[in-house]
Amino acid sequence: MKFGVVTFPGSNCDYDTYAAARYILNEEVEFLWHLDTDLKGSDVVILPGGFSYGDYLRTGAIARFSPIVKEVIKFAREGGTVWGICNGFQILLEAGLLPGAMLRNKGLRFICKHVNIRVESVGNRLTAGLDPGQVLHIPIAHSDGNYYDYPERIEELKRNDQVVFRYCDAGGNIIPESNPNGSVDNIAGICNRDKNVFGMMPHPERAVENVLNSTDGLKLFESIRSYYSRRAAV
Repeated sequence: MKFGVVTFPGSNCDYDTYAAARYILNEEVEFLWHLDTDLKGSDVVILPGGFSYGDYLRTGAIARFSPIVKEVIKFAREGGTVWGICNGFQILLEAGLLPGAMLRNKGLRFICKHVNIRVESVGNRLTAGLDPGQVLHIPIAHSDGNYYDYPERIEELKRNDQVVFRYCDAGGNIIPESNPNGSVDNIAGICNRDKNVFGMMPHPERAVENVLNSTDGLKLFESIRSYYSRRAAV
C-alpha cells in the first residue's frame, strides 16, 4: 500500500508522519505538495498537523482552497481513505468532508501534552484492529482543538457510529477532568458516515516508538494497513 502525506506552507508534522509510515511501518510513502493536482497513486492520504498558511482567517480556512485539497475531496467521495491529524482535521472540517467546527481551547491557551483517548468505534478502517473501549496514550498540541457541533448533530454522530475517539482518564472514564480543550462530549476524533474520512486532534505519528513515550499511535497505522491487506487478499 502507499501513503500520501500532504505538505502545506506551515505544516510541521509532515516529516513525522512520513517517518512513521516509511521507517516504522515500512510502507511506501510520498509527499504531496499543496499545489499538486495528482495524488500519485496513494491509497491513504494524510493531512498532517501544523499551521497551514499560518492559520490566517481560521485554522484550515485557506488550505481548504488549495489545489491538492480539491483532489482530496474527489478522492474521498470516491471512497478513498483520508486521515486528518490536528490541523489536517481542521482542514477536513473546513472542506466539508467532516461535520462540525473547531473553537479555541476552553482555556484560550496552546496545549501540548500526552492525553488518554478511548476507542468508541471499531467499525471503520482506522480502528478496526483495536478493541472497543481500548485506551490509547497519545499527545496533543493545539490551540484550536475544541470540537463543536449543534446538539442534534452530535446525536446524529452517535447514532451513525461516527464518534471514533473521546478524551478519557487512564481508566477509560469519560469525565470533564479528562477533557483538555472543552470539546463537546469529550470528542477527540470522528469519521464521516461512509467511514472512509477520519479526523482526530491527537498526534498518533508522535506515538510510534518507545523513545516517544508511547507506541499507541502505531496501532492506528497498523489498523489501516491491515484493512488494505485484507482487501488485497480478496
